[in-house]
Amino acid sequence: MSNFISIKGAKTNNLKNISIKFPKHKITVVTGVSGSGKSSLVFDTLAAESQRLLNETYSSYIQQLLPHYQQPTVDSIENLPISIVISQKKIGGNARSTVGTLTDIYSSLRLLYSRMATPFIGYSMIYSFNNPQGMCETCKGLGEIKRIDINKLIDFDKSLNDGAIDFPTFQPGGWRITRYTESGNFDNDKKLKNYTQVELDLLLNDTGSSPKNPTKDWPKTSTYIGIIPRITKGFIEKDDKKYNTQLYRILEIRECPNCAGTRVNEFVRSSKILGKSIADCVLMPISELYMFIRKIESPNLKIILDDLLKKLKSLEEVGLSYLSLNRPTTSLSGGESQRIKMTKHLNSALTDLLYIFDEPSVGLHPEDIQKVSKIIMGLRDKGNTVVLVDHDPDIIKIADHIIEVGPGPGYKGGEITFEGTYSELLKTNTVTGKALTCETNLNTDKTNFPSYYELENASLYNVKNASVKIPKNYLTVVTGVAGSGKSTLIRSLFKGKYSEASILDQSQIKGSNRSSVLTYLNVFDKVRNIYAQQSGESISLFSYNGKGACPTCKGKGFVKMDLAYMGDVEQLCERCQGKRYNDKSLSVYWRGLNIYDFLQQSVDEVIHLIDEKILIATMQDLIDVNLGYVKLGQSLDTFSGGELQRLKIAKIIHQSLSDIIILDEPTTGLHETDIESLLILFKKILKKNKTLIVLEHNLKVISKAQWIIDMGLDGGDSGGKVLFEGYPIDLLKLKNSYTAKHLKNYLNRSI
Repeated sequence: MSNFISIKGAKTNNLKNISIKFPKHKITVVTGVSGSGKSSLVFDTLAAESQRLLNETYSSYIQQLLPHYQQPTVDSIENLPISIVISQKKIGGNARSTVGTLTDIYSSLRLLYSRMATPFIGYSMIYSFNNPQGMCETCKGLGEIKRIDINKLIDFDKSLNDGAIDFPTFQPGGWRITRYTESGNFDNDKKLKNYTQVELDLLLNDTGSSPKNPTKDWPKTSTYIGIIPRITKGFIEKDDKKYNTQLYRILEIRECPNCAGTRVNEFVRSSKILGKSIADCVLMPISELYMFIRKIESPNLKIILDDLLKKLKSLEEVGLSYLSLNRPTTSLSGGESQRIKMTKHLNSALTDLLYIFDEPSVGLHPEDIQKVSKIIMGLRDKGNTVVLVDHDPDIIKIADHIIEVGPGPGYKGGEITFEGTYSELLKTNTVTGKALTCETNLNTDKTNFPSYYELENASLYNVKNASVKIPKNYLTVVTGVAGSGKSTLIRSLFKGKYSEASILDQSQIKGSNRSSVLTYLNVFDKVRNIYAQQSGESISLFSYNGKGACPTCKGKGFVKMDLAYMGDVEQLCERCQGKRYNDKSLSVYWRGLNIYDFLQQSVDEVIHLIDEKILIATMQDLIDVNLGYVKLGQSLDTFSGGELQRLKIAKIIHQSLSDIIILDEPTTGLHETDIESLLILFKKILKKNKTLIVLEHNLKVISKAQWIIDMGLDGGDSGGKVLFEGYPIDLLKLKNSYTAKHLKNYLNRSI
């Protein structure tokens, strides 16, 4: 058997007919600037073919139930093992999904308590917050109470016809508003502030009745239900994600007063081991729970105890000791989600697998990266092949073999610019080689700041009585290990006080085949309007989601063929040849380009064609974040993680009307070279008299801060303290700070 995975003639996306070998049973890091083709090589070629070939071993019926992987454009792939892809994709789930249920630790805890706790109250299902016998009666096992803030939902100065109910489908023209305007119960033009108490109670709280004098448009079989019960049952209890943003605007969410957020009832909480109930256990940080389980002695339950200790230790090893089992999975970041997935493979008996990681350094402080590096090396030492897509210098350093894809992004990339060891990379003139060896200087300025945004004695979660000052119109970087309280301090407490602040968070852009740079930045209408004015036609004629769509493929550019058990096959639309538009749309030209030709232009090309000020400003924002090479019509589902991150940054800069901009880990997915461009962009933002607050682990960004707030020392209950607040040069004097330690090493690194 060969010691290499061999790829020949890879042409997926922007790859330029490359041939490469990945050594087996080694760690290979694939690096390169964002958008250079790393994901195309590793995920769309290597991983996709492995998963596709594995799926083909199943019956046709089973194949249709499995994820469908496109066959990559490649001449051949040889000696390919079964792959396990550990991505950054957030785990998600629903309100009943927690870290405990996801990792099966809660199941093991329930089993332990059912066998050992006193008094005996029943078997393991009794301890479940998803079981009617175990759940808290008040919150139904959710741990929190959601109540509608009526003043955020209702504008009492308006009538029903004027749009008094501020919620989708309840506005004039929406179908749900007719359940009130056609009921005959109300004067639809009367302002709600003039309603009697009886009328208001009927409008808001009625749980079900038949209207006495409905209009002719009232559905005969319908029951009248008040606004609050209707929204509660139709949206809140169904956990409808479609209207999440609008829901959270009108909801008041607080911890359940009955169970204190533990989700289980008093009966379950009465059963204890060593004085602790299962409710106490789920509130403990992982590190504390591990020590508690170690104290339990029971030879008969050794199997359960060992299983619990093994799972808890795995979470500690990936730097998640600060999490509690009660933490909802919906609140986990992409980095936390990835590390939880990682723990499932730490103790696996399977070997000779291909593990593929998508930026395992995401969301990690350099102190945490050391722990993750040990785990990755452990997977290799068990006889597995590990391939990492990453930019972090500390991750690149542990590689046995390094492949750099480049030299540039998009059409400027797709080639192998380096292949070899870390020491060899440092001697090269490639983009990554130069980035790793360039000298970084610390910002030593001690600016006399004229004014500050202040936060005093603020407390939430593990942050206790924190007081900080953030200089106005300057760059503040907030640092600390994962779970130290950075997000709580800034995104919750600071944003709570200064609500006008704009936030770029870690949520993923939900790109599809029908979304592009222009639609995401809300400027496609400007382009369509240019063609509408040129032709005198409707603006919708120049949308492939509207009247301009090709009648055969409906604006997709391809036709999907359903082959039943064989799965779906996508073929280029023969009528429009992938252009998405119909003939009438394509017959209109502006400056020698029809709408399809225009969308095939790159940002760099089109900025010289247009006169529209808003479009020019938007194109400049994209160029400022190094997305000048992107074609305007490129669908977002083809963007890399780094490209999507930069697109998000461009949008917040393009739309931000606030003087305060909060960026949560903006370097996610960015190469060291991209980070240089990001720092230049920061300077442009500051020149506009904006205040920049950046939550970040990247040492290059930290070194360029004008003010630093360091949280710690560790995560969870061992964090939440402001260890340092001041100038970067003074941080280096701090002894009890992981950030100070790693920043010193970064600045003093020997090249």
